[in-house]
Amino acid sequence: MAVEEEGLRVFQSVKIKIGEAKNIPPYPGPNKMRDCYCTVNLDQEEVFRTKIVEKSLCPFYGEDFYCEIPRSFRHLSFYIFDRDVFRRDSSIGKVAVKKEDLQKYHGKDTWFQLQPVSADSEVQGKVHLELRLSEVITDSGVINHKLATRVLECQGLPIVNGQCDPYAAVSLLGPSRSEAKKTKVRRKTNNPQFEEVFYFEVTRPLSYTKRQFDVEEEDVDKLALRVDLWNASNLKFGDEFLGGVRVPLRVLGQAGVHDAWYFLLPRENGGKSVKVEELGSLRLNIVYTEDHVFPSEHYTPLRDLLLHSANVEPVSASTAHILGEVCREKQEAAIPLVRLFLHYGKIVPFISAIAHAEVNRTQDPNTIFRGNSLTSKCIDETMKLAGMHYLQVTLKPIIDEICTEHKPCEIDPVKLKESENLETNRENLRHYVDRIFNVITTSGVRCPTVMCDIFFSLRESAATRFQVDQDVRYTAVSSFIFLRFFAPAILSPNLFHLRPHHPDPATSRTLTLISKTIQTLGSLAKSKSANFKESYMAAFYDYFNEQKYADAVKNFLDLISTSGKWDQKSIETPIMLKEGFMIKRAQGRNRFGLKNFKKRWFRLTNHEFTYHRTKGEGALCSIPIENILAVERLEEESFKMKNMFQVIQPERALYIQANNCVEARDWIDILTKVSQCNRKRLSTYHPSAYLNGHWLCCKLSADTAPGCTPCTGGLPANIQLDVDGDRETERIYSLFSTYMTKLIKMQEACGSKSVYDGPEQEEYSSFVIDDPQETYKTLKQIISAVQTLEQQHTKYKRDKFKKTKIGSQEHPIGDKSFQCYIRQQSESSTYSI
Repeated sequence: MAVEEEGLRVFQSVKIKIGEAKNIPPYPGPNKMRDCYCTVNLDQEEVFRTKIVEKSLCPFYGEDFYCEIPRSFRHLSFYIFDRDVFRRDSSIGKVAVKKEDLQKYHGKDTWFQLQPVSADSEVQGKVHLELRLSEVITDSGVINHKLATRVLECQGLPIVNGQCDPYAAVSLLGPSRSEAKKTKVRRKTNNPQFEEVFYFEVTRPLSYTKRQFDVEEEDVDKLALRVDLWNASNLKFGDEFLGGVRVPLRVLGQAGVHDAWYFLLPRENGGKSVKVEELGSLRLNIVYTEDHVFPSEHYTPLRDLLLHSANVEPVSASTAHILGEVCREKQEAAIPLVRLFLHYGKIVPFISAIAHAEVNRTQDPNTIFRGNSLTSKCIDETMKLAGMHYLQVTLKPIIDEICTEHKPCEIDPVKLKESENLETNRENLRHYVDRIFNVITTSGVRCPTVMCDIFFSLRESAATRFQVDQDVRYTAVSSFIFLRFFAPAILSPNLFHLRPHHPDPATSRTLTLISKTIQTLGSLAKSKSANFKESYMAAFYDYFNEQKYADAVKNFLDLISTSGKWDQKSIETPIMLKEGFMIKRAQGRNRFGLKNFKKRWFRLTNHEFTYHRTKGEGALCSIPIENILAVERLEEESFKMKNMFQVIQPERALYIQANNCVEARDWIDILTKVSQCNRKRLSTYHPSAYLNGHWLCCKLSADTAPGCTPCTGGLPANIQLDVDGDRETERIYSLFSTYMTKLIKMQEACGSKSVYDGPEQEEYSSFVIDDPQETYKTLKQIISAVQTLEQQHTKYKRDKFKKTKIGSQEHPIGDKSFQCYIRQQSESSTYSI
């Protein structure tokens, strides 16, 4: 989800590798071990949770998490929790990284010390305050001075134990002062509107005679305003602290008025005294990305260069190929390139061109497509995007079964447990391999068309280049579909969305053995046993040393490398797209039924959207995809609940609350995409609920009244290929900008090759330059387009800096920005004078 900023869209995303924790403090009891899991939080909102690693003080997680961040945040936090025998969770420690510090750790494996977790330090949100100092003349003629403090509102307060009933406590701090006043409690909202004013008398010296009030330095040093936010709790432990702010009265300046937003901060000295090293540490790899995307016309020169790449002769002189040459890792270039070419329907000609060039440079057919080239990485990325649902329908059922059954499959005699039988384990493993092999080799009709077209191109290029080798047309395709698609998905199902978490060690070992065998079966190598370093694997493979397996692989490869023959849209088998627990409001299908909220298991396929009492039970309600007219967010004011959205049907709307903001966005996105082609989709909707006989948004009384707000539009119907072309072009610009020195060096290499016919200089040997003149021409165009965009970004940053007002709702005053605010106010006053 993008945030609009003056014609520019800002996207935030984060990719996290949660590695392991070490030196977790032992459990205080005879059993020292702990059962720990790790959560990822945007401020105080949990958006991801790892599996529980049992009986360990150094738990290894090995889990990856990626999300588009749909809102502003201050901290990216990680919490380590311990679950005891009574299934109670207690926090051990946390890592909190400020948003502005995320770039320090970008893409680096980093050990973070766990910090103590205390209620007084767990804060988020902001508060809007207005302070006004005025003179009051009493009946006796004495001049008093009163401070009027208005608490207007708060935004983004944390939800504590499922609720937020906030109130504010306001105090004037100074010598011999203990005044404290409270607002009313605002129920069931974390964005409370207070609009309450409190008055405090400010004592002035008797010698004060100036008619115009001027705050004296000695008073400023002594007085400050304290505003604390609390959650009114019904528990016996008392109210929970939500955050606070301390405002020195010197902010009033000469005008005696101060109106500003403040970030809420932890309570001073709130944390317990704990030695940091006693809590252990956590290894993380964090990649935070912020894309600033201009209107589409700004990207036309660079985008046109990129999309023309397949037509450039030689292809090594094209803009896309040059990007692969200058990036440190080919993967960096492949991800945005593939998404861009998929978006514009040009992925097949582009991959065909770079694959054909690579095949012509290959000398040995046995090494075809075996390196980490731009071609290999682009095909990998294409299969991940276009083939995700193909994997779901092909592998997920059997992978789920393997992970649930926990059958022993260890065939290494050295690793065999005493209670296990080697022959039984071999039979279990052979059964699994046979089933997975069969579902793969009979799945050819489901292979996405774009993958079939690419495989057809690979086969033709390889067969033309190596006409003597009859098997190369198969190995060129199998090196991708088996080696880089099915085998990795079996090995790490969580990375391909086949499982929510990394499997346990025993299941992971089973999947490793299956993956090795499937990979070898698909390779069509002449000597199978020679492919295994381990003798036990070579012995096990003898089970599959039959011609029927090779024939099945060849038939499958022939089928999926037949261009354009199969269309995945004709698949009638339901594909499970997303599932999970959420809370739904009763739809009112029964006239007199209670419209209360209940937790249900939701399941979405390409045919229907259903909810169930719990996972595995029959559906309580089924909504055919063709009956979904719109999927939109529901305003919080409707039910005083966050992260709600509505699935609008012909007769009624289903109101649903997701567990967090990331999950809500994911559900809205995928429901919108899968129903995008419905003929009766609405153009307008009601952003609030129909309650008490009228719509809360437009106040119309008829429940059939047409919507008052335009629906979110413009999403592509193809689920896999939801791509923002301008955003991908912006990312490619960013890569070119980062590697500008390499672009210039490549220009020098072109000049060197054009002038000298002798041996290539060592510093230029890393570049593939087949035509120096054509490559130089393209480089010049790239540099010009990148520099133009660079100027646009510089202008945007300069203009934004000029317009930034510290203390505004967009830029609240924080612990480090207070001095900037004072300086900004001082400069503003000087300028006014």
